[in-house]
This record gives sequence, C-alpha cells and structure tokens, in this order.
Amino acid sequence: MPELPDIVCYLEALDRRIVGDRIKRVSIANPFVLRTAVPPIDAVTGLAVVALRRIGKRIVLGFEKDYWLVIHLMVAGRLHWSSNGSKAPRSLRLADFEFSRGVLTLTEAGTKKRASIHLVQGETNLSAMDPGGIDVFACTDGEFSARLTERNATLKRALTDPHLFSGIGNAYSDEILHHARLSPVQLTQKLDPPETARLLQSVRTVLSAWTERLRAEAGAEFPERITAFRPEMAVHGKFGKPCPVCGAKVQRIRYADNETNYCPKCQTGGRLLADRSLSRLLKDDWPKSV
Repeated sequence: MPELPDIVCYLEALDRRIVGDRIKRVSIANPFVLRTAVPPIDAVTGLAVVALRRIGKRIVLGFEKDYWLVIHLMVAGRLHWSSNGSKAPRSLRLADFEFSRGVLTLTEAGTKKRASIHLVQGETNLSAMDPGGIDVFACTDGEFSARLTERNATLKRALTDPHLFSGIGNAYSDEILHHARLSPVQLTQKLDPPETARLLQSVRTVLSAWTERLRAEAGAEFPERITAFRPEMAVHGKFGKPCPVCGAKVQRIRYADNETNYCPKCQTGGRLLADRSLSRLLKDDWPKSV
C-alpha cells in the first residue's frame, strides 16, 4: 500500500501538472470504484484544481466550488500520468481524469478491488473522511507519546493505526522499528521515555529519508515505481536475508494478508517471535532464539 513517502511524491508530481488546470472529463471504467453518488462525479467537469492535500494515505484533489475528490489507493491502486492520453491497460484501468495538459489514470492490479474514489462538497464532509491520525512531523513529543499510549497495543499495530498516526503502513513501520531497535510486539504502554523519544526520531528519520529517496528517483517524471518492496529496505520483505546492520537473518511474523519483518539481534535481543502459523505447527519444536 502506498504510504506517506509515496503519497507525498504523488502530490508533488500532481502539483506540477494539474493545479490551476481544468478537468475536461471524468471517465469511470469500473463503477465499483466510485463510492459516492451525491454530488455526481460530473459535477467537477470544467472546474479547476485549486488545492492538493493528503489525508492519511488518501490523495485529495480540491476543485472550485469547494468540491473535493478523494482517492484511496489501498493496496494495489496506482496513479499514472500521460500527456498523450491514457496508456494504462484496459484490464487495470479504474478511472481517467482528463485535463488539458494530460490524463491522470487510476489503475488497480489483482482481483481484490479495494481502491476507491469519493466526491464530496464542503470542508465538513471532507473532514468526515479523516480517520484522525496525527501528523508525525507536526506533533510535539508529548502529543506523540499520548497517542502512542492511548491504548496498550503492540508498536506495530499502533504505528499502522490510521486513527493514531497519519500515513504509516506495513512497510515503513517495519523500517521504523528496525531503525529504532524496538520489537514490533513491544507494548506501547511499557515503553520508557527514552524509547518513546527514540521511536519518534526514527519515525521522522525513516519517513524523511524515504521521501527524499523516492523524490530523487522520480526526478521531474511522474512516479511510476511505487512498491512496498525495495532492495534498499533494511528488513521489510527481506525474510531470510542478512540484516544490513548486524548480519543476522531477518525474521517474520505472518498474519492474514500481512507480514511483519524484524531483525532478532537488533530488535528482540536474539529472541524469535512466535509466528501464528508456523509456531503453532511446530509447538515445542519452535526455536526460541536464533
């Protein structure tokens, strides 16, 4: 799922291309993607884009007359830009937004169609779509600590909760916790003040570094290589590979459709965390350490 660094780069690319331009036509290729009926999607036809925003992992296009188009990419949704008409495969295409300067296309790979488009009018209706997570770059140390300890959850769950923190998902939470040298299953209310301060610093460092990396990678082009798995990552998606810091093999916890990756030497004192599927299968034969 595209997270804060990816969304920021999308917004910067869109700012250079569509702000001030008028939308000529909206073409919905798959009706399931449009989750609102009032106002109708054609209401923005002929209107200029006057603002761009990020709400968590959502991309928001602001139009004249206080219309707001909210795009949630979910796991496999992606945006594409073409100055010569949409070039996305028809099987992946969900919607085209035609501007005088080019076409913005929303696509989604896979069979699970989760990406969504909402059109609302007015700040009040837009605010209702905000899950409420705080901006980790704008909050104070005290505000971060208060949100983190609001519930006694694991660090992994807390960081990825959109009601607590804005824009952090599965991939960058792994990288943040590795950078902070903290276990993904450490309970939030058992962190001491130095650990909390270290976590906030890692949140900001990792998200800033990756935003800069993706920004440099895209350059003046529209970002097309949006993926949760990158070779430069330390632990996310690196199960069985050596940790770049200590060389220990990266481990994982699998649950539902998600996977948490961590370094047992850097983060858990050498202890292997129970994997809900494999550890239950092996029971007493499950190794407790590396």
